[in-house]
Amino acid sequence: MKQEIHFVTGKGGVGKSVVAAALALKLSRQGKKVLLVELGDQSFFKDFFELADVTFHPQLIKPNLSLALWTGESCLREYAQYLVKVESLAKLFFDNAVMRAFINIAPGLPELAMLGKITSGPRKYGPPMPFDCVVVDAFATGHFKALMEAPAGMAQAVQIGPMGEQSRSIIRVLTDPEVSKYHIVSLPEELPLKESTELAEMLQKEFSVEPTLVMNKVLDVNIPRASLQNAESLTTSDLGLFAQYLEQQLDRQSQMMDQAKTKFKKILKVPLFFETNPWTLVEKAVEKLP
Repeated sequence: MKQEIHFVTGKGGVGKSVVAAALALKLSRQGKKVLLVELGDQSFFKDFFELADVTFHPQLIKPNLSLALWTGESCLREYAQYLVKVESLAKLFFDNAVMRAFINIAPGLPELAMLGKITSGPRKYGPPMPFDCVVVDAFATGHFKALMEAPAGMAQAVQIGPMGEQSRSIIRVLTDPEVSKYHIVSLPEELPLKESTELAEMLQKEFSVEPTLVMNKVLDVNIPRASLQNAESLTTSDLGLFAQYLEQQLDRQSQMMDQAKTKFKKILKVPLFFETNPWTLVEKAVEKLP
């Protein structure tokens, strides 16, 4: 079985991390060994799930489900150590302040290092990745575009040699529909949907992939419109004002869903849950994923 990679992205604040956790939990319950990965310096899940720490090395948080936090530097450090085979030499290289500064400012290098680590399983290059699925709680849309463009930029800049070949092999994995799956999380609102559509168009144009749109926090109310309109006639009451607000929200939500259907072939809907317990919230979202 090929290792699957699921990228979950979306505009900041739309709930992509909860959707990523729900997707990872669902896959783990299917008996697959799953790694949920966060990218960047800060862990959202550490505070969300009240964990002691989240590190580069995967830690088991549920049966079949592990969690890790990867930065560009940590991925590059592991890659260098894998190549030179001597930890002390890798430390000598990376513990140099000048080299660390170079790594952080070199255009696209941290992103390339992270994608190299994420795709190392299917490429069979690097330390073992003993997981059936890797679910990436990826950057928000703008930074995600930069992440995806990094290997193409490096492959164009370095035509020959191992760096160019590694970049091209990463692109092959990213464009393999049997391996790489893309999930863009949005809200039924104009700005998040606009960003989602722009990202989807970029992925379709440059990678020939069809991302799934996950419409999150959808109002799922089963109240006949006639009942709402009857309540609206009570314009001086709180009930009347709330009915008016609710009908306006439902109308706007319906417009956004119709608009989304013209851009995305596959759309999933996750309702708005009024739930404060993090794992209960994730488990409720699991029930809405196919």
